[in-house]
Amino acid sequence: MSKSLIDLISILDLEPIEENLFRGNSPKTSWQRVFGGQVIGQAMVAACRTVEGRLPHSLHCYFILPGDPAIPIIYEVERLRDGKSYSTRRVTAIQHGHAIFSTMVSFHAPEQGAFDHQDRMPDVPPPEKLTPEEFAKQPMFKEMPDFIRRYYESDRPIELRPVELNRYFGERIDDGRTHVWIRTAAKLPDDPALHMCALAYASDFSLLDAVMARYGRTLFDKRMMAASLDHAMWFHRPFRADEWLLYAQDSPSARDGRALARGLIFRRDGTLVASVVQEGAVRERR
Repeated sequence: MSKSLIDLISILDLEPIEENLFRGNSPKTSWQRVFGGQVIGQAMVAACRTVEGRLPHSLHCYFILPGDPAIPIIYEVERLRDGKSYSTRRVTAIQHGHAIFSTMVSFHAPEQGAFDHQDRMPDVPPPEKLTPEEFAKQPMFKEMPDFIRRYYESDRPIELRPVELNRYFGERIDDGRTHVWIRTAAKLPDDPALHMCALAYASDFSLLDAVMARYGRTLFDKRMMAASLDHAMWFHRPFRADEWLLYAQDSPSARDGRALARGLIFRRDGTLVASVVQEGAVRERR
């Protein structure tokens, strides 16, 4: 088992400390604040621990304060509803006596529906064409920014393979549509809820960067300040988070220091498995 998988499982494996109360820890990193996807994933795990026989179908989150990676996060679950078809949970993440994050998670009992349609997956190169070995053959490799090199070189819980590499050299994408292949770094146990929590963790990667694609810039630009304000996600169809998934992203609007980003997540066979929307504060440093 790889170190990355151990890290991801340990991140998502919360400690129960009382009924409806759980404790989560952060991995040791150089980050000054807790990664937003970590809090989303851990909050989902806390909610799932209080529901039986149903899987999440949606979540709606607000980031309230930056998380402190040096201390544990306490997750308090409120059991708001257990109906015939749906269950609803509210989860609050707490540090230093204050709420840093809040989410509502809705669960749905399996049922047959009369309608079944989805958007078509974009036509992009497969992840095999974007391997570290293939990437290293490109003339631009030696000039690639360090943060992109780390996508390929570091041992992280989530593998990322961006499709539009030229935008990291300042190329603008007029419609703001970007694509990245994602998956967990190694196999996960056969637990559908765990795969959902892992994808929720991964869904916060690179999403606001779609905003910058229109301007030929990235969120790694030191002139930029960016922070997630909220995050919403809907699960549509079964998937495995340890198999390649295409994260198709765009940004339909930005104004007054806020920007909206959207994402559709597809299996390799073209099946749409999840949708994501996030608003963030995106500002230039003064």
